[in-house]
Amino acid sequence: MKKQLLGLGTLAAVATLTLAGCGGGSDATPAASGGSSAAVEGKIGVILPDTESSARWETADRPFFQKAFADAGVQSDIQNAQGDATQFQTIADGMISAGVKALIITSIDPDSGTAVIKKATDAGIPVIDYDRANLGGGAKYYVSFDNVKVGQAIGDGLVSCIKADNKTNAKVVELDGSPTDNNATLFKQGYDQVIKAAGYDVVAEQAVPEWSNEEGGRLFEQLYTKQGGKVDAVAAANDGLAGAVISVLQRNGLAGKVPVSGQDATDEGLQRILLGTQCNTVYKAVNKEADAAAKLGIALAKGDVSGADALATQTFDDPKAGTSKKAILLDPQAITKDNVKAVIDDGFTTADKVCTTAELKKACSAAGIS
Repeated sequence: MKKQLLGLGTLAAVATLTLAGCGGGSDATPAASGGSSAAVEGKIGVILPDTESSARWETADRPFFQKAFADAGVQSDIQNAQGDATQFQTIADGMISAGVKALIITSIDPDSGTAVIKKATDAGIPVIDYDRANLGGGAKYYVSFDNVKVGQAIGDGLVSCIKADNKTNAKVVELDGSPTDNNATLFKQGYDQVIKAAGYDVVAEQAVPEWSNEEGGRLFEQLYTKQGGKVDAVAAANDGLAGAVISVLQRNGLAGKVPVSGQDATDEGLQRILLGTQCNTVYKAVNKEADAAAKLGIALAKGDVSGADALATQTFDDPKAGTSKKAILLDPQAITKDNVKAVIDDGFTTADKVCTTAELKKACSAAGIS
């Protein structure tokens, strides 16, 4: 998602060196030897959004993309915009100028995302919205999870924890994701629906700009104070925000007493679930998401539109554009203490990364993780 005639070879080399310095690191996956005549000639570009909103972008998405492209014998340039919309555009400009054959982006905001999609489309480069839909942006394809279902899983887990605590008339605070991220809107739609259907009151809600964990903690502390500490549960839109909330609760002696949701199945989120300070998370098999986007990108880079359409058999309605995108939408998996092991068994993380202290090793053993 996120950087003319001087001699094309020289320009491409300069662009590559420049982008490696400003884009959070780039990867050039070498093409496998003995490729078929249908092999992609040139690179596929991938722009990841940041390292602040979630650990997944660098610990999961990047290596899974690298593997998918390497397995297919396709070169790739994978960079991270570090939450900076200007850097996102600069990286995209560089990739477009270097002539990538397809561009996979997770946009930071609608304006920069739309600008990048237009430039790439004008240059004849197909664009795939990855994980987040850039509303009104004009990308023809979208690969993600069914994000309303993700929100529903967040809400279902939280409601189960509230009921397990025998809380009636629970007062719930919702700490939502970035207002510029359509996924955050869909997550909220899902968990808000579940929480209210269960008969619980949402007494306060707050969107967190750019998914900033630091800002999320500050905003939740304000909500907590305004509620006079009378908070029975918190629907946090991802594990990063859940961690920020739990830090505030810990300072007030309430960590583990107030159920807090999450999402992304990060190592930290799984650790908190095992220790009892976080109620639930949602596992999105990023390996499957990245693999689906990589296969779609490869088909488009070959000019195989019919092949791409055969992969993207679902649709996503873009209310801003008034059109539908061809889509691949995967199903999420709800995670509680009872099935943390499923995330490790799937290879998303390892026991060594989760079971890092004596207390966690004991909790892991109890959960069947070794």
